Amino acid sequence: MAKHSLVIVESPAKAKTIGKYLGKEFEVKACMGHLRDLPKSTLGVDLEHDFEPVYKPIKGKEDIIADLKKSAKSAEMVYLATDPDREGEAISWHLKQLLNLPDEKTRRVTFNEITKNVVQESIREPRDIDQKLVDAQQARRILDRIVGYELSPLLWKKIRRGLSAGRVQSVATRMVDDRDREIEEFKPEEYWTLDANLFGDDAKKLPFAARYHGKDGKKAELKSAEDVDAVVHETEHAPFTVKTVKRTDKQRSPSPPFTTSTMQQEASRKLSMTPRRTMAIAQQLYEGVDIEGEGTVGLITYMRTDSLRISEEALASAKTFIRGRYGEHYAQTHRYKAKAGAQDAHEAIRPSNVNWTPEQLKKDLTGEQYRLYRLVWSRFLASQMANAVYDSVAVEVEAAGHSFRASSSSLKFSGYTAVYEEGKDEEKE
Repeated sequence: MAKHSLVIVESPAKAKTIGKYLGKEFEVKACMGHLRDLPKSTLGVDLEHDFEPVYKPIKGKEDIIADLKKSAKSAEMVYLATDPDREGEAISWHLKQLLNLPDEKTRRVTFNEITKNVVQESIREPRDIDQKLVDAQQARRILDRIVGYELSPLLWKKIRRGLSAGRVQSVATRMVDDRDREIEEFKPEEYWTLDANLFGDDAKKLPFAARYHGKDGKKAELKSAEDVDAVVHETEHAPFTVKTVKRTDKQRSPSPPFTTSTMQQEASRKLSMTPRRTMAIAQQLYEGVDIEGEGTVGLITYMRTDSLRISEEALASAKTFIRGRYGEHYAQTHRYKAKAGAQDAHEAIRPSNVNWTPEQLKKDLTGEQYRLYRLVWSRFLASQMANAVYDSVAVEVEAAGHSFRASSSSLKFSGYTAVYEEGKDEEKE
């Protein structure tokens, strides 16, 4: 039998896509996630001996473990290709332990995007398992277990059975409680707004509203009905004269490409998707979808990231696409800096090939896949486009020493808004 290599991924969809890119000398199998974990029935952490975890094979996974052991034994090399995050690194480490894989025939590979070039390049440049990432995942898992086992029984006793407490829920509950106390202690202050509906000398011109700003050149707040009545009384019969008119071009920059959190927020606002559903659909787009004429291809980069970094190759592709579709003036390369504290392990979420437009792929995608892919594609493309330019006019009107202000803007150059505008939780003014 010819020598072959075994590639272990997490899901069958990913196995199908990667298998197509690697050829006959590679056997690709799915481990279906974790194959061993802390036991369910006991704490599984030795508190007396440096918090040593006790791992057990997960019940129901015996057939998968046996099949992988058989394939690994006959393989010349085993590539552990689980997801490129802490959890994926830990799954690879557990697989190495569980399948008794020697160091010399075990390699770790990761794919930021599942495309032919990236998959083949990653296989050519494997690495060792990153023990620091594994330790980070283990620390989180052990902390989950310790906190959960200590707090969950208390919840069952005080509230109701079935509730779980852990590393995240406990802190989140504390934050909600702190915020609730702030709300209770808040002292509301009364304030009023006052608009003057004004007409120009020319009866054909439309009326406009000007908001009260202040008196004698200073900003003032109206804190009672009496304050409002006083201003109305003083200006009721006074002439309103235009004091200043300022006309400027204002620019608005595009939003950066998606990270995990911003993608979840926008999908909730624009698509009414829950974060869990958003991540499930994003996983499908990352792992691979059957596209007519292309086969199974990964459509977006890895969807668990806090980075805003974009590869130079992707930036160049976006620039070429924008020039061809919208024109030279619309293309403007933007490089975004990651926020302080971001791990920057992966790129921002973007389409793996910007030339695959949502319209081209629509017939091959489910409704949810199409809508989320269109959101990711549009956001990325817009992030590499020129600023939108608005013709802005600000007017200050004065009457009896009181000033009122009004502003208006109209789109002068669409820029990135030709493709995408970020949704807001509040309604637009």
